[in-house]
Amino acid sequence: ALGIGAFLVAAVIDNKTWKRLELPLIVFATAVAVAVRLVGDEVNGAYRWLQIGGFSFQAAELIKFTLVIWLASYLARMRIEQKMSDKSTLKTIGIVSLVIIVVVAVIQSDLGSAAVMMAIIAFMSFIAGLPFRNLLIFGSIMLIVSVLAVVSSPYRRDRVVTFLNPTADCQNEGYQACQALITVGSGGMFGKGLGRSVQAYGYLPEAANDSIFAIVSEKFGFVGAVIIVGIFVGLFRRIKIVAEQAPNDYSRLLVSGILAWLSVQMIINVGAMVGLLPLKGITLPFVSYGGTSIIFVMAAVGIVFQVSRYTDLSRSNYATKEYGKQTKTEPSRISGKRHWSRGA
Repeated sequence: ALGIGAFLVAAVIDNKTWKRLELPLIVFATAVAVAVRLVGDEVNGAYRWLQIGGFSFQAAELIKFTLVIWLASYLARMRIEQKMSDKSTLKTIGIVSLVIIVVVAVIQSDLGSAAVMMAIIAFMSFIAGLPFRNLLIFGSIMLIVSVLAVVSSPYRRDRVVTFLNPTADCQNEGYQACQALITVGSGGMFGKGLGRSVQAYGYLPEAANDSIFAIVSEKFGFVGAVIIVGIFVGLFRRIKIVAEQAPNDYSRLLVSGILAWLSVQMIINVGAMVGLLPLKGITLPFVSYGGTSIIFVMAAVGIVFQVSRYTDLSRSNYATKEYGKQTKTEPSRISGKRHWSRGA
C-alpha cells in the first residue's frame, strides 16, 4: 500500500519539482546515513537499518534514489555547458563515488548496494556522453577499490571463495549458496506448486527477501522463473523506450538511471541464486519482502511513468513549456527519436 502511494505521488510530481528537492534529499539522505551508524541496529556486523517505531528503514535505498535524481541534474547541466570531457566532471563523479563507497561499503558494510550505485553512476555517465577514456579510468579505480574491499574483509573473502566453490563447505560459509541451488533445482520444470515449498521453512536463509527468486523457482519451476525474468525484461524494455523518447536530457538521464538501478539489482539477485554471481544481499525489485525497497522502487517507476506522459509528438509544445527549452548539447549515447510514440 505504501509502495502504491509512493508511485502515485511520484507520478504526478514534475521534474522541476525533483530538481528543487535535490538539496533537501541530499541533506536527508546524509542525516539518515549518519543516524544508521550512530543509533542503527547492528545485524551480522553491518549497520544498514534504522528502527523507526515498528518499522525498519534501510538508508541505502534512499541514497540510490537521491543519487539518480542528483546525478541526472548534474550530468544534464554538464552536457548543456559542454563540459562532459572536462577533468572537473570526472573529478566530481569520482569524489561522489568515493563518498558513497566510504558511507555505504565501509561504514554500513553494504558492498552490494555500493556496487549497484557504482553501476548507476557508470551507466548514467556513459549515456550522458562521458568519454570512453574517462569511463575506463573510472572503471579501473572502482575495480581496484572493490578488490581492496574484498581482501580487507574476512567475510567478503569467504563469500568469493564460496562463489568459486559453493559445495566445498555447505555446512558453514557455503550454506546459503548450497541451499539456494538446491531450492532452484528442486523446482524442476513446473515447480512443486503454490504453498508446497520445503526450503522456505527454515532451510534457505532470507527466503522472503534476498532469496525470494529461489523460492519462486521451487514453487513454479523453470517455466515460472522464466516468466518472472521475462516480465522484468519487458519492463526494462518499456523503460528504455521512455528514456529514448524523453523530451530533454534531464528526463532521459533520470529514466536511464532508474533503468540501471532496477536491472542491475535484478541481475545480481537472480545471478546469486543460480550461482552465477556471489551472494550480495540485494533484493529482487517488486518481489522481495521489504518496505524500504518497495517504497523507493515504486517511487522510481512513478517517475518513469511521469516522464512517459510527455513522450507524445502532439504534446511537444506543452512538454517544452513544462521542462524548459532544450538547448544544444553534446552528442548523447541514447537520444530522443524524431517522432515520439503515444503511450510509451
